[in-house]
Amino acid sequence: MDDDTTSHTDDQAGRTTRRRALMLGAVGAASVVSIRPALAQAAGSVLMCDIPVPDAGRAGGYINKDGEVVAAGTAGAYAPPGRPLKGEDVRRALASGSNLPGYDYDRSRAYLKYVQRLQRGNAGFTCFASVQMLRK
Repeated sequence: MDDDTTSHTDDQAGRTTRRRALMLGAVGAASVVSIRPALAQAAGSVLMCDIPVPDAGRAGGYINKDGEVVAAGTAGAYAPPGRPLKGEDVRRALASGSNLPGYDYDRSRAYLKYVQRLQRGNAGFTCFASVQMLRK
């Protein structure tokens, strides 16, 4: 008689475990469905973000071939772009080795090196970090 009671209890526990697993699976699937559109939307906004070159604290500075901000008019350095760089343009240029739209090879390399040197606290860092995550 004890065997029947134990067997009955094991069957209930097995059903409960399977039921719980099915419920967790359903919750997990719903999470994936709701997260994917959010990720797509986030990716879209990342690609539209701006990276000022240089940041406002160093506005007016030029960018040398190593991506460092130097005094305006420094020989061999480039004037900053007329507008902030777009995250999508930076992502594409870094991924393919191509130029930033509207800039020649040397100027593009200088601007991209500047962007790659950005650190937390610099304007454009969050955009660049997000672009880096999308590249992988």
